[in-house]
Amino acid sequence: MQALSDDLAGLGHAASPRTVANLLRDLDYHLYVNVKRFTGPHHPDRDRQFRYLQAMIEEFRAEGLPVLSVDAKKKELIGDFANAGAAWRREADEVNAHDFVSDARYRGVPYGLYDVLANRGHVVVGTSADTPQFAAEAVARWWARVGCHRYRGAGELLILADAGGSNGCRPRRWKQCLQELVADAYGLAVTVCHYPRGASKWNPVEHRLFGPISVNWAGVPLRTPEVLLGYIRGTTTETGLVVTAEWWPRPYRKGIAVSDADMQELAIEHHDTCPRWNYTINPRNGYRWN
Repeated sequence: MQALSDDLAGLGHAASPRTVANLLRDLDYHLYVNVKRFTGPHHPDRDRQFRYLQAMIEEFRAEGLPVLSVDAKKKELIGDFANAGAAWRREADEVNAHDFVSDARYRGVPYGLYDVLANRGHVVVGTSADTPQFAAEAVARWWARVGCHRYRGAGELLILADAGGSNGCRPRRWKQCLQELVADAYGLAVTVCHYPRGASKWNPVEHRLFGPISVNWAGVPLRTPEVLLGYIRGTTTETGLVVTAEWWPRPYRKGIAVSDADMQELAIEHHDTCPRWNYTINPRNGYRWN
């Protein structure tokens, strides 16, 4: 307001900053922040894919088959670093003035898995890279430790994933690892449905798991792995969300290429509807879990 007041004074119109503010409000001007609304160019199959996604979810729900929403959260620096938000304290926590990765004890890579039917979440926190193998291995560990018991006898699994990232529709390595680590290893027919580009906020893991976790640890420096895991495990909601978490320090190598010949070895079946975004990976050994 001071700048506008000075400009008006230079034009011969004396007006204090408060007067300028009152005049702007009278003209229906207010202070606003930018609103994130545009999701990029509209894809012609966007609405079609959303309808297909919902139909697949309802189909699996009706059969009592598992629906797993997955995604990686932003990397978290573990150490004396500021965390967005505010927390009730007798005094403010003192943290580093700068977020230098070199000052971190670890750089955590949280990968979330949200069980849509059971309202249960699990987070695998890696310390390496967010790679397709890491993502597929997180799914395999969830199935081995939780899914096969919660959905005993199920021979199919539906995965909801974003269109990009380590579990996106493009990475060949994601499909290859799902084939080897999940479909073949456990005799599961793994169906993957991807949300269209720019629509990741509709992926249930975002608002039903990561959202509550961010609220729970808001304003708390994540100084140790134990603190990070404790806040993840302590996340609850009024709808009964329960979250488990594990620390996974295994290294993962980026840039592993998958050739055309390797892709021909996969038992992958693309759906008729938006085949790039919807496909089923069948077990190659003929064994089915049920």
